[in-house]
Amino acid sequence: MTTMQGTQAPTISPVAIRERSGSINTAEIISMMKGEITAVHIKGGFNLEVAGEITANFTGNPGLRERNDGVPGQYVGASHYRKDAATYFGESENARPFVDALFANLVDPVHGLFEALRRELHKRDIELRLARSKHGRANISRAVCWSGNGTYALEPHDDLAQVLCAGNDYDISSVANNTVVALNFYPSVADQGGNLRLWSHKPTVADRKAQRVQTTGYPYSSAYLKDVPCHDFQLKAGDIALIDGGFVHGVTPFTGRRRLVLNSFFGFARPDLVLWWT
Repeated sequence: MTTMQGTQAPTISPVAIRERSGSINTAEIISMMKGEITAVHIKGGFNLEVAGEITANFTGNPGLRERNDGVPGQYVGASHYRKDAATYFGESENARPFVDALFANLVDPVHGLFEALRRELHKRDIELRLARSKHGRANISRAVCWSGNGTYALEPHDDLAQVLCAGNDYDISSVANNTVVALNFYPSVADQGGNLRLWSHKPTVADRKAQRVQTTGYPYSSAYLKDVPCHDFQLKAGDIALIDGGFVHGVTPFTGRRRLVLNSFFGFARPDLVLWWT
């Protein structure tokens, strides 16, 4: 039987990538939300001692679970992926004590970034808040260790499809009209591999339909991406990466230590409102 898959070569999308050392910059983040920057890799962006404590809090966390949604990995927190609003926000509420336990009494980088961005946006008469519904509200982060053992530890995917198809019960659906920023903090990285790979391809609705990933954005095949340029972010503990989640990205295979990422999403829902969720 003939399928639509692979019938059209993916369009090469221009990318603007910044890699630097130092602290995170709220002006840079706002530029990302406006679609002016594709990705930022900040080397040594947060304290290694804090990174080690978060890693230990993940390993011993009573809320540590195996994902059962077809994406291999272990996690603490909640993901909106393939869930209706009632399920996601219910899981977010149930997971909150375990997410809080990741950070214990630490002055952690996720809350620090959230508050810094909230203050900067407030100066511009823009509200930043956690996504919410009548079922509850999102958490500020989730912790994930991807565990795929094939060509990728996390298969190539985009984050826009799952937001676009989230449904009317979600307040995040409107963010899909703008840039969905994926925010990653790395408390622990692998001994070898585990790079964040970003392809120069921002799929359209038609592309997703042709690849049969229109509601999930996951996964895109290696054959589909074989002629698309890509960039590998070589990560170390304490690094921060932000990417335009509309671009295809994934995680290369790795060996050795657990690769742990603290992940959140955010973006403009309206010109005066930025939503944050996991």
